[in-house]
Amino acid sequence: MVDHDRENRELTEDTLFNGRLVCYQHKEGYRFSIDSVLLAHFTTVKKGDCILDLGSGCGILGLILMYRHGSRIASITAVEIQISLAALTEKNFMANGFDRSCSVYRADIRNLFDYCQRGSFSKVICNPPFYRSGRGRVSVNEESLLARHQISCSLTEFLAVAAAAVKNRGSVYFIYPATELAELIQDAKKYGLEPKQIRFVYSYPGRGKSAELVLISFLKNGGPGVDIMRPLHIYEEKNGEYDQEVVSYYE
Repeated sequence: MVDHDRENRELTEDTLFNGRLVCYQHKEGYRFSIDSVLLAHFTTVKKGDCILDLGSGCGILGLILMYRHGSRIASITAVEIQISLAALTEKNFMANGFDRSCSVYRADIRNLFDYCQRGSFSKVICNPPFYRSGRGRVSVNEESLLARHQISCSLTEFLAVAAAAVKNRGSVYFIYPATELAELIQDAKKYGLEPKQIRFVYSYPGRGKSAELVLISFLKNGGPGVDIMRPLHIYEEKNGEYDQEVVSYYE
């Protein structure tokens, strides 16, 4: 359970899916981005899935998965190191009526197995901090800083915990900067995570454009062979509207 000795901070009440899903966020601090929306829709859900969300932030991944696939999901367990964000995850689960199936631990992911058993999840989802310590734009807000930079945990540690938490032949889903794909796969393989699906994410179509993000699924102790999926464009054109596929993610 979350420690309720929390800060009294101003919240915004944001909605998705034409108001059918509510997500409370801190007005000043870490706020979810389209990365989480993309990852939630990339994740495949099967009946009876027990899902682990590593580094839940405000709980947006779990919220979207429950909204889309709640009748098939047995449980979602969120883990978040920051008290303020873990409290939001819990609040958002309750506000949407998902608290019977969804729970949150305010914990360092490296201590996860103090709370649950190894190999007890069918799927693990993770939108980890993108920036290694000392890289990327440094936020003056501590909540955003910890959520976006690998200060409390490294990429390798996220992968190690994901591999230990998922059952044999279970799936692990990540979103990460495309430029770091080689390192991501190399580190994942050390823990028996074999890439099975890769989808590159571009801002908009155009010759010479480089992918900005990559969506990737791994299979624990899976065999060789990977499906390179068709590219995903966020916008139809530069400074244009969302691509129709992305529009459908919000409907």
